[in-house]
Amino acid sequence: MTDDNMKAQMRKGILEYCILSILSRGDSYTPQIIAELKQAEMIVVEGTLYPILTRQKNAGLLTYRWEESPQGPPRKYYSLTDKGREHLATLDKVWDELVEQTRRIRHGKTE
Repeated sequence: MTDDNMKAQMRKGILEYCILSILSRGDSYTPQIIAELKQAEMIVVEGTLYPILTRQKNAGLLTYRWEESPQGPPRKYYSLTDKGREHLATLDKVWDELVEQTRRIRHGKTE
């Protein structure tokens, strides 16, 4: 497995978490979400993002609304539902535990 392939696989595993985290700070539309992911060097394309957003919407984690745009067609703004916020809180806890467990293993402190 190449380094790039390994990075891509690891990113895929946390992309849904990152999207929920972005939406926890406020409603957003797809190009804004992509821009934020790219700024954090989590390079992603629309073709990757739309299926995740659809899956999260179908799971009741987020909802959307159409809003007129000053430039071009209306924009679809996504926002977290209460269920999405609860799910994100669970993911935050799981993530913190996983990071701590990995740190202990990497540094040989598995007391």
